[in-house]
Amino acid sequence: MASDSTAYGMTLRNFVTYPDLPNPIHLIEQAVWIEKLGFESVWVWDHILLGVEPHFPIIDALSLLTAVAARTNRVKLGTGILILPLRNPVLLAKQLASIDLISNGRLLPGLASGWYKREFDACGVDFHRRGKIMDESLEILERLWTEEKTTAEYSPYNLRSAVMYPKPAQQPRPPILIGGYAERVLRRVATKSDGWLTYCYTAASYAADKKRILAFAEEAGRDPSTLSFTNQLPIAIGPREKIEGPMKEWLDTEWDFAAGSQSTADSAIIGTVEECAEQIQAHLDEGLDRMVFMPYRYQDDQVEAIATQLIPLLT
Repeated sequence: MASDSTAYGMTLRNFVTYPDLPNPIHLIEQAVWIEKLGFESVWVWDHILLGVEPHFPIIDALSLLTAVAARTNRVKLGTGILILPLRNPVLLAKQLASIDLISNGRLLPGLASGWYKREFDACGVDFHRRGKIMDESLEILERLWTEEKTTAEYSPYNLRSAVMYPKPAQQPRPPILIGGYAERVLRRVATKSDGWLTYCYTAASYAADKKRILAFAEEAGRDPSTLSFTNQLPIAIGPREKIEGPMKEWLDTEWDFAAGSQSTADSAIIGTVEECAEQIQAHLDEGLDRMVFMPYRYQDDQVEAIATQLIPLLT
């Protein structure tokens, strides 16, 4: 069975398919309910623009987490993921530190370099430099959060005796999780983060890339045991013969699996509670610190079944 240290999170559906629009009040109340159900963390998605036909209206991740922070007391607040190169890192350092303070140290920033070029073009950010921008932005966040006074130049950001207070509630800073799949990203995870946040990986694919990250950490002289590992997985609880088809259709129409990544609809956990527990065990056996659920169509009965029926079988 799962280790007692395994944590379980739940995603919020802060994006929908047009002409539907996300309901912020419902999302906040959903987060309050998720906390009451006992989940360790609640996670939101991030895009500025997403899609054309169809397109997906989405509520800003940080604005929503700020509201959730004010209505909850215990549950951790995760971004899965926040597209770092699209943000001014100095402003972002202030925003994230403030959310961490408002939530009394519950922020879990998951960050990645992004994949949707149209979004970068609209924001005036060079898509082809996003890796370099990501690395420099990570350094800026780290330094502004941990140094009393920062002097450095990361074009176009000229930090001259930059003093940023108050610092985050979590010291020396909130844990940074990095998402992605390319080798350079896995090396970034191993050397510049506190852990890997992945998305829709099968147990086998997760194990293979986790092994690579641990090797990269050792190669860089870092203790691999200091890294944490989180996988976001779609799940549908119910008789497989009834729910597998609708689940596959939902994943095909509303979710994207980046070309070249190991993310796949085949990662979906599907079946009765007992069958789902068995499938999840394959992930836990590979050493997973946190599993974040993406429930079928975000139906309340799915969320409740995960909390009250499935998780008790895993702990």
